[in-house]
Amino acid sequence: MSSRFHRHYRVIVVITICFTAMPGAGAVARTQLKNICRVKGQEENVLRGLGLVVGLNGTGEAGDGPTMRAIARAMEIMGSPLAVSGQQGGLDELKKIKNAALVMVTSTVPATGARRGDKLDCYVSALNGKSLAGGRLAFASLQGPNTQDKRVYALCQGQVTVDNSDQPMVGVVAGGCQMEADVFTPFYKDGYITLVLDSNHANFYTANLIAETINSQYRESLQEELCQAMDAANIRIRIPKVFGDDPVGFASEVLDIKLYEHEPEARVVINPRAGSIVISGDVEIGDVIVTHKNVVVEASTVPQFTGIDIDKTNEPKLKALVEQLNLLRVPTQDMIEIIRGIERNGKLHARLIIE
Repeated sequence: MSSRFHRHYRVIVVITICFTAMPGAGAVARTQLKNICRVKGQEENVLRGLGLVVGLNGTGEAGDGPTMRAIARAMEIMGSPLAVSGQQGGLDELKKIKNAALVMVTSTVPATGARRGDKLDCYVSALNGKSLAGGRLAFASLQGPNTQDKRVYALCQGQVTVDNSDQPMVGVVAGGCQMEADVFTPFYKDGYITLVLDSNHANFYTANLIAETINSQYRESLQEELCQAMDAANIRIRIPKVFGDDPVGFASEVLDIKLYEHEPEARVVINPRAGSIVISGDVEIGDVIVTHKNVVVEASTVPQFTGIDIDKTNEPKLKALVEQLNLLRVPTQDMIEIIRGIERNGKLHARLIIE
C-alpha cells in the first residue's frame, strides 16, 4: 500500500455505548439548609463615592479637568481657596499639576453589617490619569447604595496598592475605609423570617421540600405549621411564640436542619475558555450517533456491538461518552462541541450551562 494511499485513507473507529437495565435506588443527598440558602436581610451592601489620589509620579491628570476642580473644591473646604482668575476660577494655578487623579472608591459592608469605627478594605478605580502606582488616597466620603440617602457612611484614606501592573488604574487600600455610621442588616420582620435559596438550588421542588421539612421538624412539638414556600426561591417562616424573645436562636436552629433530597436537577457546566466540562451526577443522553472527524460513537440502549460499560439504568450516560472520547484523545474543545450538538439535538437530558 503506497504512502499516498495512507495519506488519504480515513480510519473509522466505531464504539457502541450500551447499557442493560438493572434496578437501583436514586441517590440521596444530605445537607444543612445554611449550605444552600441564606436569610433574607443578610446581604452585603456596597458603599461608593469619589476620592482624590495624590503623590503620583507624573501619572495623574493634567490640565483643567475634573481632578483640578476636585482639588480646588477640597482646598476651599480646608480654608485655602484659590485666587479667582477670570472664568477659570483659579484653576489656571493647577494646570501643571500631574501628581493627582480623581478616583471612584467602593467598599463592601459584610452581610452581618458593620459598626462605627470598623475598618474595611476599599477599592479605587481611576477616572483619569495613567497610573495609581505610588499614590495615596487623600480622602473619600462614601454613601450608601440608595442614591437618595445623602448620609456619609464611611471615610477613606491610605496608601494605594496596585496589585496588577497590567491594570495600573485599579488599586486597593487595605483597611482604608473607616465606618462613620452603623449599618444593620435586620433578618426578621413582623414575626417572620424568609429563607432565600441560592440560584443554583432555586426550584419549586426544593422550596416545597424545605417547607415540608421545617414543618415536620416543629409539627409534633408546636402542633402548628410554621412554614410556606412562596415561590421557587423564597420560603417564609413564622417565628413561634417560644422563640419570640430569641429570633437569633430560632434562625440558627432552622439553618442547622438537615435536608434529605434526591439529587438536584442534572446539569452540565461548560467553560470553553478554560476548556472544562463539569457533569453532575448521572446525566443521561438519548440514543445518538456522533460522527466527529475519524471517530463514530454510538450511544444506544440496544446492544449491537460489545458493550463497554454497564450501568444501573437503561439509559446511556454522558459521563461514559466523555470517558470514551478521552480514551480516543479527542480534544476538549471538540468534546464541548459534541455535547453542544447533543443538546441541540434534544438528546441531552440535563440543563446545559455555558459560562
